[in-house]
Amino acid sequence: MPYAISMAHKLSKRLTDVRKQGILDYLRPDGKTQVTVEYENDIPKRIETILISTQHLDSVSQEELKNGIIENVIKPVVPENMIDENTKIYVNPTGRFVIGGPLGDTGLTGRKIIVDTYGGYSRHGGGCFSGKDPSKVDRSAAYMLRHIAKNLVAKGYCKKCEIQVSYAIGMKEPLSIYINTFGTGIKSEEELVQIVKEKFDLTPDGIINYLDLKRPIYEETTNYGHFGKENLPWEKLI
Repeated sequence: MPYAISMAHKLSKRLTDVRKQGILDYLRPDGKTQVTVEYENDIPKRIETILISTQHLDSVSQEELKNGIIENVIKPVVPENMIDENTKIYVNPTGRFVIGGPLGDTGLTGRKIIVDTYGGYSRHGGGCFSGKDPSKVDRSAAYMLRHIAKNLVAKGYCKKCEIQVSYAIGMKEPLSIYINTFGTGIKSEEELVQIVKEKFDLTPDGIINYLDLKRPIYEETTNYGHFGKENLPWEKLI
């Protein structure tokens, strides 16, 4: 998984843990994390910014909240060598955050698919996952392409891989398949497309059957993203 979204998910999980375990008993459920990473030669070099906004009881001060988040959420999660004196850490930068959820905002926007996937690191078709059954390729094809790309990298065909596929309503077979290895492939991208076509059935039914998507497996996707969780079928190596 891309470093920034992986770190943001870990911080979100830790934020939940310290609340539920009573380590920071003044926290409340609404919250979000954001991590900005500086790369060098496509490798994470340092963290530029960490932002955590969290709902809290009215009785806690901003200073107590910030110190608690840094000591109990950020430090246990973020490696020391990724933070330096220039790293910016923001905790509730807009001020106090006592009223949360739909009461604090005008309704709810729904699940953010960029957070559910790669944090903006990869291109996204735009269709959400949650609320759709596996017959909808917005969800099932995205899972399948994660599986294929991960396995192409694991098999040594490339070091980096992004796959795009397009469908039309009423047509089972995809209209197009595009693979980009960003210059890291040992085979041409056209050859990799041919391998994918021969190996995988990319029709909606083919994807559902291959990944066995009609099982009750989706509870784990309700938080901290849909990808990078090893026990989900689209993460399996073949």
